[in-house]
Amino acid sequence: MQLIGMLDSPYVRRVAISLQLLGLPFEHRSVSVFRGFDQFRQINPVVKAPTLVCDDGSVLMDSTLMIDYAEALAAPGRSLMPSSLPERLQALRVIGLALAACEKSVQIVYEHNVRPPEKEHQPWLDRVTGQMLAAYGALELELQREPLLVTSRTIGQAGLTTAVVWHFTQQLVPGVVAGSAHPAIQSLSLKAETMLPEFMAAPHGEGVYPVPV
Repeated sequence: MQLIGMLDSPYVRRVAISLQLLGLPFEHRSVSVFRGFDQFRQINPVVKAPTLVCDDGSVLMDSTLMIDYAEALAAPGRSLMPSSLPERLQALRVIGLALAACEKSVQIVYEHNVRPPEKEHQPWLDRVTGQMLAAYGALELELQREPLLVTSRTIGQAGLTTAVVWHFTQQLVPGVVAGSAHPAIQSLSLKAETMLPEFMAAPHGEGVYPVPV
C-alpha cells in the first residue's frame, strides 16, 4: 500500500499511525496538494490528501474509510476499536468530537493561509472558532470521565485521533485552545507524541515515514 500526503495533515497522520498500530506495512509518499498538485493529480485526479493506493491499485479517499479498510486487513483480533457496544459507542463519541475539532481547525488554517487577507471574513472565523472550542470542551469532559490509556498496546482509535488532532491545532492554531483548560487532552497528546514509537516515526511536518527514532 502507498499512503500519499504530507504528515503536516492530521488526516494523513492518523492513517499512518493507525497502519503501524495495526501491523500493516505501507510506503509513504510525502506529496503536497499545493506545491505538488500536478504530481498528486497523476496519482489521484481528485487531489485529496490522504490518498491510499491499495495493493490492487484501488484508490481510497477519506482517512476514516482508509482506517476502516485497514481494520479489515488487520490480523484477527487486532483492532483499534472496542468490541463491546457500550465501549464502541464511547469511542465513536470521542472520535466524532476530535474530528469535528480537526475540521474546524483546518478551516481556520485555510482562512488565514489560503484566502487573501482582504477576503477574510471575521464573522465566519468567529463562528468556526466557537465550534472548535465547543468540540474541544466536550472532548475534555469525555476524557475526564473516561480516561484513555496511552501505550502502543492499549491506545485505540479514539486516543490516537484525539492526540493527533490536538497536536495539529496547537501547531497550526496556536494560542486559541489553552492547554491549561484541557489538561486531559493535553496530557494524552503529549504522552503519545513523546512516548509512542508509532507517533515518533510519523511526526507532524514535512518528513517521510518512517522517520528514524
